[in-house]
Amino acid sequence: MILVTLYVAYVAIIAWLKPEIAPPANREELMRELGHKSGLGTLLLKGLIPPILLIIAVLGSILGGLATPTEASAVGAFGALLLALAYRKLDFATLKDALTSTTRVTSMVFMILIGAALFSLVFRAYGGEELIQELFDHMPGGVAGATLVVMLVIFLLGFILDFIEITFVVVPIIGPILLAMGLDPIWLGIMIAINLQTSFLTPPFGFALFYLRGVAPASVPTTAIYRGVIPFILLQLAMLAALAFFPGLATWLPNNF
Repeated sequence: MILVTLYVAYVAIIAWLKPEIAPPANREELMRELGHKSGLGTLLLKGLIPPILLIIAVLGSILGGLATPTEASAVGAFGALLLALAYRKLDFATLKDALTSTTRVTSMVFMILIGAALFSLVFRAYGGEELIQELFDHMPGGVAGATLVVMLVIFLLGFILDFIEITFVVVPIIGPILLAMGLDPIWLGIMIAINLQTSFLTPPFGFALFYLRGVAPASVPTTAIYRGVIPFILLQLAMLAALAFFPGLATWLPNNF
């Protein structure tokens, strides 16, 4: 919620200071491109309500204790299937492509998970965990210094690895050591999660950059996307700094809402 607020505030301020980069949409042109004869408000409602209901179904099942995150993903997949049927966009070819893509990604994740598990076993068998713990114990600044180094390493790894490899390889090694040093597991988990979000935005493996490249027009160069993402990376780093100095933010929102 705080990150979304920061993103919205940044976009609003930039649009206010430089209105030429966020011009208002032309109503007639938009309706003509969409080929829709009803009102723009009706069009927006029809386009927004189904995805919002899907998000509520997924997150609501988790927050309501009805499903685990893994089970909630099945709820999301089933909801997306119903939406495709409702929009008459579901056919055998589309279903085949979706299943093929899902199988490919799932296989990739499991291969990484198996490799990470083997690496962790070998790493611990040769005393790597004790070596890292000893290194953290003798690091200037104690727990704070060790946490800062870990956050910096995860941030830098986001430039060359995606979040899956970092989660499966790095976190299982450094996580137990930091927890043994007395860090709160919820706070540490949120710090690592927000830090991992930078891997979505940092080239060359930033998934969000590829998603945006896929929907952006050809007139928008990739270099412009890379430059445009820098402020959002800085906002995430600011959020990490805020959580470091005010760790209560990690639990205040969930406990009060």
